[in-house]
Amino acid sequence: MRAHYFQHVPFEGLGSIEAWLTAHGFAITATKFFESAEIPALHQIDLLVVLGGPMSVNEEAQFRWLAAEKAYLREAVVSGKPVLGICLGAQLIASAMGSGVYPNSAKEIGWFPINGIAVSNHSAFNFPQTVQVFHWHGETFDLPAGAVHLASSDGCTNQAFQIGTSVIGLQFHLETTPESLQRIVANCRDEIVPARYIQTEDEMRSADAAAYRSINRMMDDVLSHLTKR
Repeated sequence: MRAHYFQHVPFEGLGSIEAWLTAHGFAITATKFFESAEIPALHQIDLLVVLGGPMSVNEEAQFRWLAAEKAYLREAVVSGKPVLGICLGAQLIASAMGSGVYPNSAKEIGWFPINGIAVSNHSAFNFPQTVQVFHWHGETFDLPAGAVHLASSDGCTNQAFQIGTSVIGLQFHLETTPESLQRIVANCRDEIVPARYIQTEDEMRSADAAAYRSINRMMDDVLSHLTKR
């Protein structure tokens, strides 16, 4: 089994996802677009993870690999390949499937709750009614056609969606570890400004070990749901 991930900037990596993949016997490979835009043939991989990044999906003139990445994602979704998109990754899936991606009314940066949406579809992932998660996003998206809406928040309506049985997009970062939080803060500190849904550095760093265990367990559950493991 081979898991491949798309990485857009050096400071946003797999986080807790790596441990889950290793524990479940996946070989792990990557396309790091800041180094090379080489993408494997779709039939060569069993799971695709699309990570975050500070760029917009609409910046194809500046980031020329975006168009090819979106075309690949559309093919993966249509084929039924298991795909997980995180933050920019979720926005890329939405864009690839023809939905708009645009600035949200507010940025969400820090630990804020999401609200799970009760879904009767037995194949859909169910989030808790309310759970605290880590955010770092300023854009949002329209739900792709046929997608199931899984979660919302006070600051952003479309927080998570599922397409079919094998594709999930998340605006928030369940893979966050103390180390990955430090990296994104160090590289995106200019976005930390006084606002309703933006915490200070100290507030973000004050999360205890239980907060990380909670979101990382939920990420494990999402991966198990997608891969039927």
